[in-house]
Amino acid sequence: MRANWKLALAYDGTDYFGWQVQPDRATIQGELAGGIERVTGERVLPQGSGRTDAGVHARGQVASFALEAPIPAPNLQRALNRTLPESIRVLSAETAAPGFHARHSARAKTYEYRIFRGEVCPPWEGRFAWAFNWPLNVGAMKAAAKLVEGEYDFTSFAARDPDLAARMGPDEEDETGRRGNVRTIFASEWKDVGDLLLYRVRGDGFLHHMVRNLVGTFVDAGRGRMAPGMMVRILEQRSRAAAGATAPARGLFLDSVEY
Repeated sequence: MRANWKLALAYDGTDYFGWQVQPDRATIQGELAGGIERVTGERVLPQGSGRTDAGVHARGQVASFALEAPIPAPNLQRALNRTLPESIRVLSAETAAPGFHARHSARAKTYEYRIFRGEVCPPWEGRFAWAFNWPLNVGAMKAAAKLVEGEYDFTSFAARDPDLAARMGPDEEDETGRRGNVRTIFASEWKDVGDLLLYRVRGDGFLHHMVRNLVGTFVDAGRGRMAPGMMVRILEQRSRAAAGATAPARGLFLDSVEY
């Protein structure tokens, strides 16, 4: 009898071309599928809670898949961690209800973005933060962040991806498993933690590049290039051109997924 499995994963995404498997490229999904096959002899395609982009990291990614092999959960976790690259760790493994799906069953996700503000970014931070030592008005960034809480159409903060559009019709689900660009943000806030400026956002789903585009726009507010209140106008325009630049991938973490 096939068992449905749920894994919690952490990874350093620096050297990977994102989550989704791609021909001749190292991806998290591809490495995990290969690891499962080496351990169990079964070829499966694990489904993630979201398709993190190239260079994006995770502390709490979730993957699901079905297996025929009758293997105890602790054994599966240990065996996968022995065969996977050190940049990918299985934090936990457990069987799940038959209807569980890592993406479709998710109710909320939390992302964190890290900006290093010191004069010299140390090597152990460089892979995991955007080194940005220009002066920033953090109060303006906090005010702008609060204005995206609630239910809005986030088209202005969605990547313009011709390849993605070509693969999907207007009524098909995007990578979040939802239709359209309306999302609900439950919490959006910046915090100072020493030399790090941390942005944490919790929502019911996120569009392609949405968090990184929000961060780039908040940084514009912090640099005085726009008033925080302009966030309302940017949302209303529903145009990617209205928002700021995309922040670098290296500062972004998928922090946790709620079910």
